Amino acid sequence: MTVHAKLTVALLALIAIWSVPTAAQDFSRATITTVPVYDGIYMLMGQGGNIGVSVGPDGILLIDDQYAPMNDKIVAALAAIAEQPVKMVLNTHWHGDHTGGNELFADSGALIVAHDNVRTRMSATHFSSFFRSESPPSPAAALPVVTFDRSVTLHVNGLTIHAEHVPPAHTDGDSIVWFREANVVHLGDTYFNGFYPFVDVDSGGSVRGVIAAVDGVLPRIDDATRVMPGHGPLSNRAELLRYRTMLATVSDSIDKLISAGRSKEEVIAAQPSAAFDADWGGGFIKPDQWVGLVYESMVADR
Repeated sequence: MTVHAKLTVALLALIAIWSVPTAAQDFSRATITTVPVYDGIYMLMGQGGNIGVSVGPDGILLIDDQYAPMNDKIVAALAAIAEQPVKMVLNTHWHGDHTGGNELFADSGALIVAHDNVRTRMSATHFSSFFRSESPPSPAAALPVVTFDRSVTLHVNGLTIHAEHVPPAHTDGDSIVWFREANVVHLGDTYFNGFYPFVDVDSGGSVRGVIAAVDGVLPRIDDATRVMPGHGPLSNRAELLRYRTMLATVSDSIDKLISAGRSKEEVIAAQPSAAFDADWGGGFIKPDQWVGLVYESMVADR
């Protein structure tokens, strides 16, 4: 099987399980795919958000850590890269498919770092109207120990790793993570590569904010930049620009329909995403759901 085929299988597996509660998921057959990104930098694809990895003389730094039941497989994948401990975990936002491993890594000595709102969200019960599910507060040991307001810079493994909080986008606690010397950036769930994204309006998310987050990244990268999405295969500037075009075109169309007084049902019936559905509608969020999600986000932002 080619590398592209393996990544496609991993993406399809992700799509199949994304909306299933953790307790109902079968992690036994889940696998981890290790994607080299740059010298000492990797991306792990598994059952949950993509994990960024920096390895070097200072140990291992992770960007996110998927679900707790994936921990043994993640540790095994890391051991195949380098026999070193995980010293830090930087969470891009609060969702369990990005923070579920926090407690286990913290118990092994890792320092958990995230934006202030990540700790706040993880500390409370959360109800998702989209998934119609409730998630309890995270265990105290899983909570970030170091939090920041606007940005934080980590000097690890000879790299300057800079996390910047962006205004509400996927959630109200998203961070973009830059690996300065490597020309690598991890966008967390402000970027879903290859399918319609989930915008967590219940966590302060905003489609306009996602577009703004992408707009803040595009002028600062070039054709050689390696772009890690929160979900989907390793990417680049051209693909990120394509994603931005889809977001803006669909959002603008829906905004005009809202201004014309159309209801949510009428907007969905108008199929404003039709031109993009073949390329972006194969994920766990179907075209009608995507249109409804954008509608709700844009109404909330008015």
